[in-house]
Amino acid sequence: MAYRHRLGETRRHHRRVRDQPYNGSRFRALTVVDNYSRKCLAIHAGKSIKGSDVVQVMEAITFGNEVLTKRVKVNNGSEFISKVLDKWAYENNVELDFPRPGKPTDNPFIESFNGSFKHECLNANWFFSLEDAKEKFDI
Repeated sequence: MAYRHRLGETRRHHRRVRDQPYNGSRFRALTVVDNYSRKCLAIHAGKSIKGSDVVQVMEAITFGNEVLTKRVKVNNGSEFISKVLDKWAYENNVELDFPRPGKPTDNPFIESFNGSFKHECLNANWFFSLEDAKEKFDI
């Protein structure tokens, strides 16, 4: 099926990855990739990622609802099945697209991006703290 990119008809992929900085504490990173351009729109790092964090990232990248996506492909993580994200999606007419359980091939763009992100960023850098990781992820 051909996909045409028009303003407001973008699809975005969300996924989280994990790493451990030098000080031993663990963190997670939420990555957001545009399906059409394959551009990384956001990387949000935190000790844990909640539905409210996902909403905050989505609000930040929608430019005041000027470029609101129609569909967001997410995984089955707790941050994506939260009531906060579901409410935001309902209020903004955004469809949350969940993959079949155990089928990462349903979301190939973000899986490919996260593989490169782990290899080229997480494995290549030594993070001293969560704040250090946030500075290095700033896009």
